[in-house]
Amino acid sequence: HQNQASCSAVSTLTCFCFLTCSGFSTRSGLVLQSRSTDVHQNLALEDWIDANVDLQRRSVLLLWRNRPAVVIGRHQNPWAECDLKAMRRAGIALARRRSGGGTVFHDLGNLNLTFFASKKAYDRQRNLKVVTEALRRLRPELDVRATDRLDIILNGHYKISGTASRLSRQSSYHHCTLLHSADRSALSAVLRPSCPGIHSNATPSVPSPVANLIDHAPSLQWEELVEGVAEQYNKGSTDSGTVLVDPSDETLFPDVGRLEAELRGWNWTFGKTPKFSVETQLQLPEARRSGRLQVDVKNGRIDGCSIDAPADWICERLSGELSAVLVGERFCPNAAAAAVAALLRCENRRMRELCAAVLQVMG
Repeated sequence: HQNQASCSAVSTLTCFCFLTCSGFSTRSGLVLQSRSTDVHQNLALEDWIDANVDLQRRSVLLLWRNRPAVVIGRHQNPWAECDLKAMRRAGIALARRRSGGGTVFHDLGNLNLTFFASKKAYDRQRNLKVVTEALRRLRPELDVRATDRLDIILNGHYKISGTASRLSRQSSYHHCTLLHSADRSALSAVLRPSCPGIHSNATPSVPSPVANLIDHAPSLQWEELVEGVAEQYNKGSTDSGTVLVDPSDETLFPDVGRLEAELRGWNWTFGKTPKFSVETQLQLPEARRSGRLQVDVKNGRIDGCSIDAPADWICERLSGELSAVLVGERFCPNAAAAAVAALLRCENRRMRELCAAVLQVMG
């Protein structure tokens, strides 16, 4: 597009100053579009802009999309929100963002928009109006409106956009999704709990019927949507065009790699989960009744474990030994399997079957 310029067309120094230097201060907005489709790189870029750009001087709109990924809110439980086993099989990434709100599925058919502004200029309804007005201008026949819950719905029923936000001492950002042509079958396949019997005070997601824009406007092209939103954002200002950026470029975004590594890490993704418990049945081969597992999890690690198995199926000493080994380990099948490796190698078939049943619960 003739108005679109990449950072290769603008020097790194100029791009960096455009974001951070007072010499480029202006009340109009800057539109950035990420070249990356890696969810952790794009979330790290959000963190970098929030921490380093003087949002008192100018606002920023970041446009981005990801390869298939599930993104949970800051205070959510991944075991309760998504099917971790199905995600591993399908190669779908998991990420925890810094903002609150519910779980969303991202793929290349979902446009993400992040509106950065000063805390004083924080206005989510105004941001959503940018999106709805862009859609009305692109396709006047579309019935789109923002709700009191700060979603955008189509035809009074279908959710096409969800919202989350984060406020800092002086800055803010508000991000939302926009379903253009997302794979809805993949969405429904992974947005379900990993295991039954989870009891948690973590923020739950609120399911809603969803639709893609192309279901109701088949001729709406991806590039047309992106350009339409960017133009609406800067309507009435002297700024035009979109700057393409590489969120892994440390010359442009110093120290962004550290932010990305933190977001990828187990301690952030799973360890920040609010404490929860799991109480569920264990299906034990040839047992006269099912077993029962009760696990308390804190910071993603097993804080307490109780296994009740029929005494005529396996002796209480062995099930107690398994419980003791698991305490302190990560509540994840790979880490737990490593912890009970010695028990899995034992000659007692019942112990191996009990271990397998317990690991199955962890997703």
